[in-house]
Amino acid sequence: MEALTNIALAGAFMAALGGVLALLLVVANKRLYVYEDPRINEVEELLPHSNCGACGTAGCRNFAELVVAGGIVPAKCTVNSPEQNAYIAKFLGVSMGEADKQIARLACAGGRHVAWQRASYQGLGTCRAAALVSGGGKACAWGCLGLGDCESVCEFDAIYMDDNGLPVVIDSLCTACGDCVDVCPKDLFSLQSVSHKLWVACKNRADGDTAEAQCEVACTACGKCTVDAAPGLIRLDNNLAVIDYANNTLASHTAIERCPTGAIVWLNEGRIEKGREAKKIIRTQALPVSAHVV
Repeated sequence: MEALTNIALAGAFMAALGGVLALLLVVANKRLYVYEDPRINEVEELLPHSNCGACGTAGCRNFAELVVAGGIVPAKCTVNSPEQNAYIAKFLGVSMGEADKQIARLACAGGRHVAWQRASYQGLGTCRAAALVSGGGKACAWGCLGLGDCESVCEFDAIYMDDNGLPVVIDSLCTACGDCVDVCPKDLFSLQSVSHKLWVACKNRADGDTAEAQCEVACTACGKCTVDAAPGLIRLDNNLAVIDYANNTLASHTAIERCPTGAIVWLNEGRIEKGREAKKIIRTQALPVSAHVV
């Protein structure tokens, strides 16, 4: 009889404890509840779920939260189509806004047909691995190694390797996520506004004769572009032409016309335009490996 009484008391105690805990949970839920705008979930569903970070936020969820809160405009998502961003703006009753679309640009034009190799690299087929072995064997210590780390890391298929071993960025697919910038051991990629049409496709900082002996399309620091461009637009910095994009409105085709190697170019809707005095490259075959290159 005593055992049954103890069991009953224990059961009653557990029931009472369960009731008290349930009451505490109800109170805590009401006191600690944080309201979340239901529109956040709906906006998130309208985003590409790529979490690329190109918009400057931690991911699509964070972007949706900021858009709903009015902290960022829908146009900042450069992965979405303009039509999709317009739909988000209409759904929220806000302006779509504007975004200066950015893409990855490569500061090298030295493919195998114009740039010399001092040695033939044999090893793990990545640029990072090759760079650890005497810089990768390319005569130009600043040049692209052409093993496609950037192509491999791009989740949007925005980069492919051309026949001369140079990466090509597809502007319409590039989201400016920055993965190619991070993976390149030569720091050749940078994120640039599509409005920056004037571009130096070189990073070689050797003197002019040395640079051209290593690569036929290298910048030789001849200074013609600095003379022809608007004042303050281009300067020479350690044997390399450097563009001041703060003066981008002054940029014009004039700056590229007398470049003898075609190192400074004009980018026009995916086309690379060189100046009238740039040497014409007709070679399509790779240059041979030569240990005697400077």
